[in-house]
Amino acid sequence: MTTKTLAVALALTLAPTLSLAMGCNHGKEQQAMSCAAGTTYDADTNTCVTTTG
Repeated sequence: MTTKTLAVALALTLAPTLSLAMGCNHGKEQQAMSCAAGTTYDADTNTCVTTTG
């Protein structure tokens, strides 16, 4: 095989490995909860509750 062919084969072999080395955050994202005016977020029940007072 030629040097060029070996270089291409090596690059194609390492490409998936290098992309995984960047890190995988799938499923670890967090989204901010927004509630309507006059309500606040209750972390215990994971719902918006009416603000009193």
